[in-house]
Amino acid sequence: MFEAGDIREWRGRDVVDADGHKIGTLESVYVDTATDEPFFATVTVGLPTRHRLVFVPLTGATVGPGYLKVAHSKKLVKDAPSIGTDGVLPAEDEEAVFGHYELGYAPGASGERRLARR
Repeated sequence: MFEAGDIREWRGRDVVDADGHKIGTLESVYVDTATDEPFFATVTVGLPTRHRLVFVPLTGATVGPGYLKVAHSKKLVKDAPSIGTDGVLPAEDEEAVFGHYELGYAPGASGERRLARR
């Protein structure tokens, strides 16, 4: 899945796309509740007075010296569903995050959330 020992230690580091273009900085990690494995990250983007957090899948992500490289383009990530810097992802918005990246979405068997922030 992810090639870093503990992605949570990379908070505050640059996040770049496959071409090396900086997208923003790593803010937090969301795990798949079924596996407890890192699945999405939130990235701080925007102007200094109007930051927001966008979601990006960690599938195919790698680490380099001081950065996290994701498999998606900067444009796709910046157009992803977002939340405020002090917000949380509402359960009803999870499907839109998965859909933006054309990933299949299914809540837990009893309707529980698919993502949990760590």
